[in-house]
Amino acid sequence: MTQTVVKIENLWKKFRIPHEKKTTIFENIAATLQILEGRRMSYEEFWALKGIDFSIKYGESIGIIGANGSGKSTLLKIIANILRPDKGLVRVTGRIAPILILGVGFHPDLTVKENIMIYGSIMGLKNNIIKKRMENILNFSGLERFKDAKLKNLSSGMHMRLGFSTAIETDPDIFLIDEALAVGDMKFQERCMAKFKEFQAEKKTIILVSHSINLIKEFCKKTVLLSEGKIESYGETNQIADLYEKAIYGPNQLMN
Repeated sequence: MTQTVVKIENLWKKFRIPHEKKTTIFENIAATLQILEGRRMSYEEFWALKGIDFSIKYGESIGIIGANGSGKSTLLKIIANILRPDKGLVRVTGRIAPILILGVGFHPDLTVKENIMIYGSIMGLKNNIIKKRMENILNFSGLERFKDAKLKNLSSGMHMRLGFSTAIETDPDIFLIDEALAVGDMKFQERCMAKFKEFQAEKKTIILVSHSINLIKEFCKKTVLLSEGKIESYGETNQIADLYEKAIYGPNQLMN
């Protein structure tokens, strides 16, 4: 029997959204003073995830699709233990490498090399191992010239390339990929896709969030469709993709 590596049971996550948006320094100071004076701020509860249940087996590649705001990124961050759920349970077996578009785990005031060392340490690698893999990371990312540059001076595309290139050198069992290829150039995307195929051959578990249905179809046999924080459907990718496209475009437009 194939081992379950990710088990999610009755998962709920909420955020508190303030009714009044603070856009200036003075507005934020005023809001802080109100709190210090004991006056309550007005908030609205928003449930980003509502009763999510599904499991992923060893070596599976699972896609997660849905409209903006459906809870895709929130779900990945909870699996990666970046966010904590309000209710429910997440069980993960194995080492996770989150490859998120915001470059979680990196510090903007540190250099590329320093960030690689810190990320590797967080992932449990010894310093001598990270140093041995430094050249591979810089070569794959194409950031050799920028190894001593501070991360805050690099583009979002460079951040993504660094995140992906570092993560694949940390020997993870499970990859969490959140729209990471959306900001990459075509050549880097091709290298990433070749790596995806290597991961699959090595029986790595992949959880891929993307708005690209073609990418999901190419790499994922099963897909979760999220809608307003709930699982609308979970099953074979082609069927789920057809359901999603009909929901977005309508059946008549797909036939034309």
